[in-house]
Amino acid sequence: MGVTDDAEILVRREGRAGRLTLNRPKALNALTYGMVMRMWEALNEWAADPAVELVLLDGAGERALCAGGDVRSLYDSRTEGSQFARKFWADEYRLNALIKTYPKPYVAIQDGIVMGGGIGVSGHASHRIVTERSHLAMPETTIGLIPDVGGTWLLGHAPGEAGVYLGLTSAPMNAADAIHARFSDTFCATEKLGALKAQLCDPKGGSIDTVIAGLAGNPGPSSLAQHAGDIDAGFAADTVQGVIDRLDAIGSEWALKAKSALGAKSPKAMQLTLAATRQARALPSLEAALEIEYRLVCRLFEDGEFPEGVRALIVDKDRAPKWSPASLDALPADLVAAYLAPLPPGQDLDLSAH
Repeated sequence: MGVTDDAEILVRREGRAGRLTLNRPKALNALTYGMVMRMWEALNEWAADPAVELVLLDGAGERALCAGGDVRSLYDSRTEGSQFARKFWADEYRLNALIKTYPKPYVAIQDGIVMGGGIGVSGHASHRIVTERSHLAMPETTIGLIPDVGGTWLLGHAPGEAGVYLGLTSAPMNAADAIHARFSDTFCATEKLGALKAQLCDPKGGSIDTVIAGLAGNPGPSSLAQHAGDIDAGFAADTVQGVIDRLDAIGSEWALKAKSALGAKSPKAMQLTLAATRQARALPSLEAALEIEYRLVCRLFEDGEFPEGVRALIVDKDRAPKWSPASLDALPADLVAAYLAPLPPGQDLDLSAH
């Protein structure tokens, strides 16, 4: 596999490792469709190559592993319908599922910003490494979308109601929070990352678990864990309005800050996020959660909610989205059932077909 420095993703072999480096540092390594497909090809090739003992994913630069999917390209494609968006998401979710079931160790270095699509390529890895620079989040409700790329699966399996809190508010996680929420596994100081990568690639470097354990450190206390009582009390409601009412009743500075964070989000996206995260707890697999997410993101793209969110935050940057509907009390009673329902025949994502 040849590699050039101007490639969007650097794909190469180093010792016993297949190396993937997301290489759009000026764009915080946001995932393009081409990067998704290149990862898919490389992972399938390495799965069948006995010389590759593990996969190592990192990001170029020091600011981000990956700040998300290339939502601007999705926004720009809207004038031609939803064909590109559907293809992007379908192939991205197929990649997420492959990572979860990959037959070899897959080590993701979650250094710097890791959001949205970045969670998709790292959060389902067998080994997830965070640092003191790590900043993980699922901020989709801010742009009229639901936490996808398997986000509802991860949020649904976070302890207590932490996942509902993270999904609705888009709250960021540092290293300790990410480990508490089960989005990550091990803390490693950035000054030791070079040694970690070198030992993982070294054919004589020892077992992967031993290498990681030998360089692991203490991430410190988790604010998520510290506020678990309020999170579980506030976010156990069946509706977003119910969450707001519970936060009002708690009345603490933390609770009122969490309530305030909900004010700028898409009412529709929040209600769907709450429903999908709860539903994910009862689903049998990540693939099943991805298939549900696909229905939701397609509908939020096609009804205009997601394009409006991207317009307000990224394109025009006026931070004044016109959500439809504009308030929680205007949400249709059948919203959740209608959006979770199967797409028309032949249009649902069927990951078992790949």
